[in-house]
Amino acid sequence: MQKQFKLNVAANILAKFLIAVCVAGAIASAAEARTILFVGNSYTYGQNSSVRYYKADTVTDLNAQGATAKPVGGVPAIFKAFTVQAGLDYTVSVETVGGIGLDYHYAEKRHALDKHWDVVALQGFSMLEGKQPGNPEVLKSACKNLVDMFRAQNPHGEVWMTAVWSRADQVYPEHTPWYGTPIDKMGADISVAYNAAAKNANASGVVEIGLAWNRAIATKVAGSNPYLGIPSSQINLWSWDNFHPSDYGYYLEALMLFGKITGKDPLSLGEKESVAEDLGFSKSQVVALQKIAHDQLFSE
Repeated sequence: MQKQFKLNVAANILAKFLIAVCVAGAIASAAEARTILFVGNSYTYGQNSSVRYYKADTVTDLNAQGATAKPVGGVPAIFKAFTVQAGLDYTVSVETVGGIGLDYHYAEKRHALDKHWDVVALQGFSMLEGKQPGNPEVLKSACKNLVDMFRAQNPHGEVWMTAVWSRADQVYPEHTPWYGTPIDKMGADISVAYNAAAKNANASGVVEIGLAWNRAIATKVAGSNPYLGIPSSQINLWSWDNFHPSDYGYYLEALMLFGKITGKDPLSLGEKESVAEDLGFSKSQVVALQKIAHDQLFSE
């Protein structure tokens, strides 16, 4: 009897210990969940591609109000899928409006944005400024306003600037702002402007998506001129308008955001990464794009 009593006591202690471990694990898991907000335009929500409504139910579209609204998934949903595969817990929200810059979001969307976020990713107008392409001043002031607003809610929050890429339609046709320059020039100019804006606003840093595109083109993973046709052995990062990304371009964008924000190596996702399988990429294309993101992030 005494022996059985001791065994029962031991069993009860073990059971309580296991319950405590499970509860502690659940609390730790909840504590590790991070909120992230993506602010941008069509480059974020995925215009001209199958990623626009991809897994929209996994993110919260702050602009999708009412029963008839159709929420977007886009790059934020791809980011979410990457984090799930990596064993990370992010609650993802997105606020996007096509064809505008960050100044619009600050002026018109503060009611939705002015909250406590752990991480924010800011993506601005593709040419920096509409009336004066290449002028960084609007980006600079809008970035400062938004970073100040987010930091007032969360002084320890991360705010990342996402520098975009060269537009083929602004480089190759005559009478366009970057006509006659190498394809990587526009992306490099945008990177300089985003870094200056991030420094002025004391943002967390810049996600160099445009430089990743330049790297993909320089290493012949991707083609350089869609107007002349993309070789069959290379990826076309642009969609049919030579302006917005293709599925491949958005995938590379999401890889860069994933690597920079989480600190995880994009190559760790592997050739069987689920988003790429859903989009119909070959394994060689998946690894090539992951390696471009890896190389760009580690070069920084």
